[in-house]
Amino acid sequence: MRLFFHLVVFLSLPCIVLLGAPVALAQTPAKSSTPAVENATKEKKVVPAKKLFGAEGRAAKLAPRAIGFYSRGCLSGGEWLPVDGPAWQAMRLSRNRNWGHPALIDLVKRLATEAKEAGDWPGLLVGDLTQPRGGPMTSGHASHQVGLDADIWLTPMPDRRFSWSERERVSAVSMLKNTLSVNEKVFTPNVVALIKRAASYKEVERVGVNPAIKLALCRAAGGDTPWLAKIQGWRGHHYHMHIRMKCPPGSKGCRRQGKPRGTSCAAAEKWYANTKAWLERPKKKKTKKKKAKKRKPKPPLTLADLPSACRSVLAAAPAGGPIPIANVVLPDANPGRLDGRQPEPAIVAAPKPAEVIESDSQLSAMPAGQETEAAADPKPVAKVEPTNAPAADSPIETGNGEAGSSTTATAQPATEPKKEASKARGWFGMIWNGNSVR
Repeated sequence: MRLFFHLVVFLSLPCIVLLGAPVALAQTPAKSSTPAVENATKEKKVVPAKKLFGAEGRAAKLAPRAIGFYSRGCLSGGEWLPVDGPAWQAMRLSRNRNWGHPALIDLVKRLATEAKEAGDWPGLLVGDLTQPRGGPMTSGHASHQVGLDADIWLTPMPDRRFSWSERERVSAVSMLKNTLSVNEKVFTPNVVALIKRAASYKEVERVGVNPAIKLALCRAAGGDTPWLAKIQGWRGHHYHMHIRMKCPPGSKGCRRQGKPRGTSCAAAEKWYANTKAWLERPKKKKTKKKKAKKRKPKPPLTLADLPSACRSVLAAAPAGGPIPIANVVLPDANPGRLDGRQPEPAIVAAPKPAEVIESDSQLSAMPAGQETEAAADPKPVAKVEPTNAPAADSPIETGNGEAGSSTTATAQPATEPKKEASKARGWFGMIWNGNSVR
């Protein structure tokens, strides 16, 4: 009997398997016949925000408003700074970055006219403000996104009108003699008066200059003063000052940076002592180092990274008629007529300015980048930041971006720097507090 039972079970197993197979097949989900199409849909490339904002040639037809933070935001209702005024000339016109919040445009005009009327300054050469609708820039700065930042060259305006080509090629003059000190031939009392005037306006939250310039301002003023507390040492800013305004009234969603810290004259003297000691430190023999693994670059900001109101700014109708920069008439032909869709015209390299080098601490190339502010106006020609030494940046503001150095159109080639002091970078030569965004 037991044998008969085992025989029945053994013979019935194949039947059960055959009967259950169709049911199992019916319950198994069918595989997608187009996996490549599905993967392509999931991996849609997100357009960087800098391309979206960089393509806009005119401001958004909305109420004036700075939206977000200086390095993560946008601008509605922007105003255009005319390329020429009674006391200013705008530079690097092909970039179409002479836009800003109306409060910033008023500030630039007031600084220019008041400094000229007081006899302190013949007129401003204005570098980058922001794009027509703010936002991340296609190159240069990490900041300048909400229309409240302005780069003002420390080179006085000449008594003639620059041509279009000169505005693209002329470089700003470096204020430095070497890493630690200013060149008194160009860093005059008038430069001190201009920076003091800019920092004295109540609307201005901070002014960024090279740490050596900050030290020179402290010594010229005889110590700490209220306006000096707004002056902050920013790496790379040896040819221009970076003015940053507070959030103006009516700018809901604008986020202030707050008062700068570590801007006392004692901090400036400490930077000087530490950087000097670093430069004078005996050199170590170079040893072969293993190649460091390259870090993946940070992905660019997307529209999703910005305040939601920036979507409305991009979608808004353009204000006014044609792009203002397209109608600029200058002594030479305008090669930079932009329609908002074409890429920026190529800019010819600027001539190197005459540089006075009187010490063994020679000037070295400034690292690319910032702003961070690195991260900014014209690319600097006279480069003075040490490359491997202590530093006290956005990237203020790039930043590779904040770069830009200039002389007049008749500048002589700079003296070839020696290889000695390509050594100061690190935390001493950078900005003294870590919360700076340029």
